[in-house]
Amino acid sequence: MSVVRLAVSILALLVAVTIHARAQANLPIPEASPGASLTQTIGITEVTVTYHRPGAKGRAIWGGIVPDNQVWRAGANENTTIRFSGPVRFAGADLAAGTYGLHMVPSKGEFTVILSKNSTSWGSYFYTKAEDALRVQVKPRKAAFQEWLIYRFEALTEGSATLSLAWGELEVPMLIEVDVPSSVIRHAREVYLRGPAGFGWQGHYQAANYCAMKGVNLEEAMTWADRSIGASRNFSNLWVKGLLQEKSGKAAEGKKTKEEALVLADEAAINALGYQYLQGGSVEEALALFVINVEKYPGSWNTYDSLGEGYATAGKRELAIENYSKALAMVSDEAQKTRIQQVLKTLQAK
Repeated sequence: MSVVRLAVSILALLVAVTIHARAQANLPIPEASPGASLTQTIGITEVTVTYHRPGAKGRAIWGGIVPDNQVWRAGANENTTIRFSGPVRFAGADLAAGTYGLHMVPSKGEFTVILSKNSTSWGSYFYTKAEDALRVQVKPRKAAFQEWLIYRFEALTEGSATLSLAWGELEVPMLIEVDVPSSVIRHAREVYLRGPAGFGWQGHYQAANYCAMKGVNLEEAMTWADRSIGASRNFSNLWVKGLLQEKSGKAAEGKKTKEEALVLADEAAINALGYQYLQGGSVEEALALFVINVEKYPGSWNTYDSLGEGYATAGKRELAIENYSKALAMVSDEAQKTRIQQVLKTLQAK
């Protein structure tokens, strides 16, 4: 047989084997326990649960198809997994970022929840205690009947959420907590400022400003403020440095730096930074800027409008009414007049 004919024969055989292998592949059909996943962001930390959902189908669940005092895969089929993009506290226990196999040991009145370093095995059949990342105790509670097992996130706050497994007439709540400032600072240090943001003034300013608003990580934040100023000295980064100095106990230095900042400021810049603080929950810092803006630009209706909003946010209704009224007397734009009148009507009705 010639080399060409041999090559053609081998190629034909390979094609035939490939077609046969594809013909033997399983036809996709619905699973008895369909797969599901859900993701919740807590602060900037993503939590993702991947699982399969068995149905009750008229069977006794707890103490029945899920026996008491035995390790259970907390779902169906392969490992139920939970992934954390950053460190968390899980049901009161510290846990590093990573993906874990989620198992439970049900018992009367209390469940043991297990997070295993092994997240790739089938179900709980290959579970071994030596691979535990943590074990915690949680109390189940009665709930409305749930035919198909489900995980859901509830009671979401800026830094926490409760992950609950619900099936049958029982749910198992697991509190997940995140140290949000620490996670933001860690991301700034290890990721954000090591990328494109690390080359300009804005990235280091944003990191320093976050720390200033939260009153945390002040020493490192000062180095970020200085790097921002070194890249482009402006009102925003000088003001943040002054605020950091004040919060570090250097009131005189902070005052001097803020005075230097104001030389470079215009109305829009002061107002914009004030709103950053207001929206970030740093109301006193926002009010200080709005007051300065009124003093520097007393002929601007917008400065009184912003100060009114600051006072309203702080719960100082009379001062809010006073400054909104000044803004209303000065503004000429009809749409803004209508808005301010409505704000005043709401405040005066309280």
